[in-house]
Amino acid sequence: MANSAEVKLSEEDLQRFYDLNNEKQEIEKELKQLKKQIHHYFDQTFGSGEKAEVKLGKYKAQRSIRASVKYDDEKTVEKLEELNLKEFIVEVKQPDTDKLESAMKLDFVDEQDFAECKKERISQAITVKELSI
Repeated sequence: MANSAEVKLSEEDLQRFYDLNNEKQEIEKELKQLKKQIHHYFDQTFGSGEKAEVKLGKYKAQRSIRASVKYDDEKTVEKLEELNLKEFIVEVKQPDTDKLESAMKLDFVDEQDFAECKKERISQAITVKELSI
């Protein structure tokens, strides 16, 4: 541990974490329902997928609409090749890491050669469950 000060954890701390996590889930569920209700109101009043705003008392709700365009890579490349527009196609070089890992396991490739290329990401998660005692 980086800090030499004593760190304490009690049953009450775990209980508080557990209770807050349950409250969070209930709040998220209620927020989802209210968001759905507001979208439904805006759909009925202003039209589906339309920008909208409503003021009720001291509150204002707004719905903004964001649009993005994404091309299907495979179909687009196929169409570009069909129309002889190859200059609009980008060739992307990327390693086949599955094959590389397999080759390392079979000792066809020395893992040390790629040690500086490898980046490992570690994430942490905490779960607290109530035990039935």
